[in-house]
Amino acid sequence: MSRFRPRLLSVLLAMAFLPALAVPPAAAAAQESSPANSIVRVNATLQDYSFLRPWEKGAPTPRRGLGAVLEGNRVLVTAEMCVNATFLELEHPSSGARIAARIAGIDYEANLAVLVPADDNSRVFEGLHPLEIDESVVAGDTLSVWQVEDNGDGVSTDVAVLRVDVGRYFIPGSVFLLYQVKGSLQARTNSFTLPVVKDGKLAGMLLSYSSKEQTAGVLPSPIIRAFLDDLDDGTYEGFPNLGIAFAQTLDETFREFTGIADREGGIFVREIAREGSAEKAGIKEGDVILSIAGQPVDSRGNYTHPGYGKLSFSHLVRGSAKVGDKITLDIIRDKESTTIEVELTRKLPTDYLVDPYMFDRGPKYLIFGGLIFQELTLPYLQSWGDEWTKRAPFKLVHANANPLPLEDEGREKLVFLSNVLKTPSTLGYEGINSVIVTRVNGTFIKNIRDLATAFATVPGNGLHTIEFSDYPKVIYVDDRASRLINQQLIQHGIGQLQRLE
Repeated sequence: MSRFRPRLLSVLLAMAFLPALAVPPAAAAAQESSPANSIVRVNATLQDYSFLRPWEKGAPTPRRGLGAVLEGNRVLVTAEMCVNATFLELEHPSSGARIAARIAGIDYEANLAVLVPADDNSRVFEGLHPLEIDESVVAGDTLSVWQVEDNGDGVSTDVAVLRVDVGRYFIPGSVFLLYQVKGSLQARTNSFTLPVVKDGKLAGMLLSYSSKEQTAGVLPSPIIRAFLDDLDDGTYEGFPNLGIAFAQTLDETFREFTGIADREGGIFVREIAREGSAEKAGIKEGDVILSIAGQPVDSRGNYTHPGYGKLSFSHLVRGSAKVGDKITLDIIRDKESTTIEVELTRKLPTDYLVDPYMFDRGPKYLIFGGLIFQELTLPYLQSWGDEWTKRAPFKLVHANANPLPLEDEGREKLVFLSNVLKTPSTLGYEGINSVIVTRVNGTFIKNIRDLATAFATVPGNGLHTIEFSDYPKVIYVDDRASRLINQQLIQHGIGQLQRLE
């Protein structure tokens, strides 16, 4: 099944599965909320960082979408609309009035962002009506996807809610509540992000669309409401993490082994994230979780939501609760029942050994005499393409999948030699790449700042000793020669030899 982001709607058939209703601006003005007077065009210029050549950035690329107008001259879009943005602009759908915008709040995990005018003296919102939020959507409801024609006419296309589920938004491994809808959408400009409404109120934002199946994923209003409420209280904390990896308990032999053969449901905790909510509360590997916040969890990891039916237990943490809330977990440990209270926290992407995502900031690196060192990030591995788990360097892929042993060594980040530029200082080392750094001049390297500090102190013999976890185990570089090379690299196009923050 081919799947397309909303920005690729230009490849869709021109005929709609359900009729799209054009709403002229004059008629729309008589309504309180409509496609023509409750959404604005959002124009963005994006410029991604290079992870293979970390001192460079890619070419600027344009992106256009539609944002939902909210109270207080705010505009809601998906965070993906703004990723690595160097310029953002709001445009009135009919008058064409434009103004530069800035990000007032963004959460890449929840894939949501709020934009506001960079200048308070804006005419972009004249005649526009802010949308209220409707959190009543259930399976079987009919929603409308709003678009705008080039001439400012509003277009509304009906879609049917097939089911409410939990699924991935934008960041790998980050799952939230999701509406699955069915309907056919026509190709129009400004289609990267689209508002979805119910009875004139905001019900969600379109995330993805399958032209073959005519189905789409919608980021739902309860997540939008939680994001906005968190943003409005003055300190944005984000959505909490429980911090566990689990296994289902469908096998009867396994259930006997874990002591739950005579009980209903339960999931097996197979791994605990360092400094996560579960670890801080005392949850251990090998525990079996029977219920969360009073909701029984079945053998597949689902619970029964009163309005949506079967949902992943993750919604109890990332949808029904917020950072700082305390929830109870009924567990089996060593075949004995106990209850543990967990205070929910959020582990920031920068708190992981390997950053799971990195936007609006470049990769951390250091170049010394032609040796290129970096802190490992998931985007670096993803630079190898869709099959990065097979194509990227095996040792680094393995480190990303198994961070705990490396964290136990005292590492905060994983520093590695990513590549070697051919210079007089690196003769004989040109073939070395993708090896993990352990020590420099006898100092254990916990992060890229440690590496910079180690190179700042010149050994008595003028040679820096760099040790690795694998072949070649150790290399030596001359300090004076390397610093001369550094100056030459700056003169020949590498404008910045390091990014440590």
